[in-house]
Amino acid sequence: MTRRIKPILAALLLLPFSTPAAWAAGGAHIIDDASVETPGHCHLESWLASNPQGTDLLNLSPACTFAGLPRLELGASLQHQGGTSSDTSFGPTLKLNLRPVETGLGIALSGNAVWSDRNDRLDTAALLLPLSLQPAEGWRINLNGGWLYNRSGKLQTAGFIGAQVEHDLGHDVSLMVEGFARGGGRPGAQMGLRWTPGGGVIDIDLLTGWRTDGSTARTNTIGLTWRI
Repeated sequence: MTRRIKPILAALLLLPFSTPAAWAAGGAHIIDDASVETPGHCHLESWLASNPQGTDLLNLSPACTFAGLPRLELGASLQHQGGTSSDTSFGPTLKLNLRPVETGLGIALSGNAVWSDRNDRLDTAALLLPLSLQPAEGWRINLNGGWLYNRSGKLQTAGFIGAQVEHDLGHDVSLMVEGFARGGGRPGAQMGLRWTPGGGVIDIDLLTGWRTDGSTARTNTIGLTWRI
């Protein structure tokens, strides 16, 4: 694929393990890949997720990979959740590429922590191992496994596993399908399209998901990414 699909770990960190209180879906994608931003460049990822329960989520996530540290992506996440459990959260994100995707098997280590303004405390954290495979031209498979912490959840710590398939449909459009499970709860899934007009610096995502927070039946997401 000419443009990799890069999901946001910060979104996953807001997933409660047993209740829908702190999510929103999508964020662009749940499953992460093993790539980092192009060294010397930055991006701003944003999305708006909505579900029938009215707990909409607005996200802004900037990140950069510096030329002097070409395998380390440093970023931050700022999110606002609406509805009856309104909250604003923020925190750092990072991803270290251990093996380039171009070798045929990409390996990375990613982490995140989220501070809740409403609760005035560190609410969530995560440590994941993303793997990326390219079995054929125009195809990519991403696998994730790791550990999640949620101070507000019934299970404060839990494992996470997930898989994602990406396919380049041509005409600057790609398809993504993913499934995931956390903490022994019911599995979730998400699928959608990404359009990169002219193969340029802007991506537009349209996604729909099922139980992306472990319980909400359906969540729809629109996302925008700008690379500089």
